[in-house]
Amino acid sequence: AASCMILSNWGSAWGTWKSGLGVCRMGIDYPKGVIKNIVPIVMAGVLGIYGLIVAVIITQSISPPNANNSTSYSMYNGYAHMAAGLCCGLSSLAAGGAIGLIGEAGVVSFGLKASGGKRSWMTGEGANPGDADAGGVSGGPGGDALTAEESNKLYVGLLIMLIFSEALALYGLIVALILSQHSYSCKDA
Repeated sequence: AASCMILSNWGSAWGTWKSGLGVCRMGIDYPKGVIKNIVPIVMAGVLGIYGLIVAVIITQSISPPNANNSTSYSMYNGYAHMAAGLCCGLSSLAAGGAIGLIGEAGVVSFGLKASGGKRSWMTGEGANPGDADAGGVSGGPGGDALTAEESNKLYVGLLIMLIFSEALALYGLIVALILSQHSYSCKDA
């Protein structure tokens, strides 16, 4: 149960850290896209919940020894629970790394694509609404619409990669739930 929680939270923190850095860097170029691009951070946070679910199920099935120091918790149960915890934990760790790396690169690329490669202080974004076109270089007629369409295509690709990365942890969760349901009770002979 402990390995499940530790590894899942490590994956969650790793994914949140990497994609959070990417969102912060993207916010420099394209501040309007910050809220849209917190998806990798949310997906990384879910990994910790997967670990919590499996850890609670495992700890609920652990039985303490009786007064005469005999127990019904067998080695089979112990190994099955350890395998379930490691399966979910390591899957979440791998998924957290993938989400973090994809999220960081993806949101930074999205911000550059959406802003047309211009920094926000060049375009006047975030300044007074009337000053938005005062200092910036315009992309020409229809240039902003083309950039937005291209960046949305990039965003769809980013979401697909994130979904498949999250699926790694989901597979680990499913296998861990199946493993944690197997049990063998020790009986007094």
